[in-house]
Amino acid sequence: MKEQITENGILLREIDEADTENIVRWRNSDAVRLNFIDQNLFTPESHMKWLKGVVEAGRAKQFIICIPDENNEYQPVGSVYYRDIDPVHHKAEYGIFIGEASARGKKVGSRVAKMMVQYAFEKMHLHRVFLRVYADNVAAIKSYENAGFVREALLHGDVYVNGTYRDIVLMAVINPEM
Repeated sequence: MKEQITENGILLREIDEADTENIVRWRNSDAVRLNFIDQNLFTPESHMKWLKGVVEAGRAKQFIICIPDENNEYQPVGSVYYRDIDPVHHKAEYGIFIGEASARGKKVGSRVAKMMVQYAFEKMHLHRVFLRVYADNVAAIKSYENAGFVREALLHGDVYVNGTYRDIVLMAVINPEM
């Protein structure tokens, strides 16, 4: 049975092949894609390669973010994941995107981040969760800070995207129990 997490009106359910169409559509939208370091377009084939080669291999844990609609039925609005799960050093990289424009600006990302930090510490027994975010993505940085992430470093000119060097903020949260 697929894992689910429910809290504060948000349902996180494990991703599966049926989510491919939404993932490709969301990830290829400018609102999402332009906030990623890897801005290559997704295809159903590349997404299936990720599912089979990374998620199913245990190197990533990915959920679909669902929130209730006007009929109180959960609808998918985005995705959240841990990638590069390192069982030796007990750490992983966090990533999230809200694909549906109607769900943005409603603090869904902050609430999901808090849920996922708790999941990382209690279920995955991670010591450290980190993320990378463009330094000029102020809204995302604030959302991550609301979930307990702290800025660890500013990496000047760290990535070369669309002909421009971009600064990256490295953020993390440490498990106080480990």
